[in-house]
Amino acid sequence: MIQRMVTTYHLEMNDPSQLNRARPLADPCTVVRAEILTPELSRFFYTAVGGNWYWIMRLPWSYVDWQALLSQPGFETWYGLYRGTPIGYFELLPHTDGSVEIDSFGLLPHFIGRGFGGQLLTAAIERAWAKGANRVTVHTCSLDGPHALRNYQARGFRLVREEHDERTLPDTPLGPWPGAFPVAPDEEA
Repeated sequence: MIQRMVTTYHLEMNDPSQLNRARPLADPCTVVRAEILTPELSRFFYTAVGGNWYWIMRLPWSYVDWQALLSQPGFETWYGLYRGTPIGYFELLPHTDGSVEIDSFGLLPHFIGRGFGGQLLTAAIERAWAKGANRVTVHTCSLDGPHALRNYQARGFRLVREEHDERTLPDTPLGPWPGAFPVAPDEEA
């Protein structure tokens, strides 16, 4: 285990007009709502997307813990499909103050660097506003992918607060499963 200083970035968007849509892709993904929310699907995306970025908070969760997350009022999971293959996902969590939080967002390693992040984030923001949000929020940190903060800001989010804290982490990210290695973005499936 290692000690590491982590910066958490809190971002928000206060009006739909602040959204800077991602450039259209010649061969775009489709974005689909998971109409049946299951802990298995959520845990799959959490580990597959976050395994290389120290997403470890939810790893010890039980089935009941995952079900509690998914059963919050208005909670939604959406995922991108490219040629029939899941590329990433986002979760939306409405709050009682009228805001909608992009609770989780990310791409599977194979699809990083292909422009899908901007496309999927654009869809997440549009859906949050469509849910009637008065503000859309997202949080990222220095442990996330190297393009995460830049993608949020490119879409129109503005930084409202930073927090710094020291965390105890595994020596290296755990990966989506033991022995897994990320696929380089330029390799074809």
